Amino acid sequence: MIGGLLHAIGFLTRIPVPARVFDDGRARRQSLAWYPVVGLVVGVILCALAWAWPPSLLSAAVMLVVWVASTGALHLDGLADSADAWIGGMGDRARTLEIMKDPRSGPAGVTAVVLVLLLKFAALASLPAHAWQLLWLAPMLARAALTAAFLTTPYVRSGGLGSGLTDAPRTACMTAVSMAVALCAVAGGRGIAAFAVATLVFLVWRRACLRRLGGITGDTAGALTEVLEAVVLVTLAAP
Repeated sequence: MIGGLLHAIGFLTRIPVPARVFDDGRARRQSLAWYPVVGLVVGVILCALAWAWPPSLLSAAVMLVVWVASTGALHLDGLADSADAWIGGMGDRARTLEIMKDPRSGPAGVTAVVLVLLLKFAALASLPAHAWQLLWLAPMLARAALTAAFLTTPYVRSGGLGSGLTDAPRTACMTAVSMAVALCAVAGGRGIAAFAVATLVFLVWRRACLRRLGGITGDTAGALTEVLEAVVLVTLAAP
């Protein structure tokens, strides 16, 4: 199980882990159950920054830089590719998948990344004084959504980065998602609101992926992560 945790940390963040875990197929499969925990780790880092430097325009910018740097912009890349493909694919499955494979970002992708980062920055700068302690909800719920996505939705990219997660241990993954939901309940009213909004975003995203692609890809999973983080932050910053 430790191998799975290390694999999840190494894949989802830029925290150094032993390189050998990436050659371990069992660790890769087990890593999916640890995704919410890794999101919680990122969230704790954000909470520590917010505690040390109360929310302001400058601290929000620094916090966002740390957030992006800690994940290596992994999910932002998926957001950009998904935006380009969804618009450029014109409703065609094959063309949508083809555009996602293009490493270049078009106007739609760049615009999507800028808008999501702007929304995150504005939400971080607008956080009420009593809400910074709940920052961990955004990255945790976003990674829990990834676990739920691979549990409930076909993966359509043969040989993609997510192909090794399709046979992840279901019981462990379901337990991880359940624990994330329980933490939302413990967080009180804002935690429950964040979970409700995250669930709505997840369901809309899943339906769109099934209708267009018949399932998900690593890029659409990255897009889900970024969009879900943004809407949870907006929920926390709401009056």
